[in-house]
Amino acid sequence: MGLLDGRKAVIFGIANEKSIAWAIAQAFRREGAELAVTYANDTVAKRVIPLAESLDAPLVLPCDVRSDEDIRKVFAEIEKKWEGLDILVHSVAFANKEELKGSFLNTTREGFSMAMDISAYSLIAMVKEAYPLMKGRPASVMTLTYYGAQRVFPSYNAMGVAKAALEASVRYLAESVGPDGIRVNAISAGPLKTLAAAGVGGFNQIAGHVEQKAPLRRNITQDEVAGSALYLASDLASGVTGEVHFVDSGYNIIGL
Repeated sequence: MGLLDGRKAVIFGIANEKSIAWAIAQAFRREGAELAVTYANDTVAKRVIPLAESLDAPLVLPCDVRSDEDIRKVFAEIEKKWEGLDILVHSVAFANKEELKGSFLNTTREGFSMAMDISAYSLIAMVKEAYPLMKGRPASVMTLTYYGAQRVFPSYNAMGVAKAALEASVRYLAESVGPDGIRVNAISAGPLKTLAAAGVGGFNQIAGHVEQKAPLRRNITQDEVAGSALYLASDLASGVTGEVHFVDSGYNIIGL
């Protein structure tokens, strides 16, 4: 038996085969979960739909997370197909490239608002719609964050503030939905070469520094993040909620 046999999971945030969300989707499927997958736009759809079909996902749905109506439609389709939902994975973040280089003082109102909306508020919007489908079940919500939410990293700028808001949202959501059996956690992954990371100025230098300084003296893999996601989604983590779970080769414990 798999750890997730019979569970229904929706995955937001697959962009291509290098996405953390894709590694998570594969791990969930291997352990018996049935998947719903979303894609952000038609350009991404060309990559995501074949990936979702390779995992026999019965639902592959468009969703612009800036749109409450799009989010509502996703969960309406899930309700029609499954009636209930056990797992929600939020692996969504975005900031304009202009906001991810140079000084934080150059942050614009428009860019800041966009980063917060897509990277942080979208989790709240999703949980609002998922709540009726998850309450009363041993359900799990998880999101992806980064250590730049808690410490300053060069050029991470508005995204660091958005991730800090995301982590705070995890705690408040955990308290709000906990009485109904729903757990909410975040995974703070170390630097990985994903589509999102490509927009961060100085990413290679950050990854190189982590490799030199982290206790394990290496960077992590997508599969290692997926392993922690599998744990948080399963009954093995039934007593865990409101947490930020680090998967970063131990880098977060280093002071200097």
